[in-house]
Amino acid sequence: MFSKGDMAVYPAHGVGLIEAIKTQSIGGIDQSFYVMKILDNDMTIMIPTATSANVGLRAIISGEDVPKVIDILKERDIKITAQTWNRRYREYMEKIKTGSVFEVAVVLRDLFLLKEDKDLSYGERKMLDTAKNLLVKELSLAKQMEEGMIEQQIEKLFC
Repeated sequence: MFSKGDMAVYPAHGVGLIEAIKTQSIGGIDQSFYVMKILDNDMTIMIPTATSANVGLRAIISGEDVPKVIDILKERDIKITAQTWNRRYREYMEKIKTGSVFEVAVVLRDLFLLKEDKDLSYGERKMLDTAKNLLVKELSLAKQMEEGMIEQQIEKLFC
């Protein structure tokens, strides 16, 4: 599915570079792994190639999918449920863990809109930053633009 040098997205960690594909013997069975370096924090993770799709490892979205993400961010005709911050936090964390750029966009939009009405909890503020970072990194690669430009475009949508 991926080759050395490919960029990919690992759920909740973000965009990374496939640095190598290694074979290791685990319990006497040879298994193949993607060695991926996460760009945001230089963390290196090993993902079994056989189950990489099951854990959500995926390619960067195409440039054609970027407008769909922008449409999600622009959507204002939504209802944010009146639930406790920790329930909302769990719900949003589940969306981020899916690895879907569209789900991450929903979390970012909802938290930005919620922030206009009330103060976010510490956890929600951190999650807003996480969602924004995940989105900015992937959209900058998809559109081949600088991250700062993408971040400005996203923030303009919420002004």
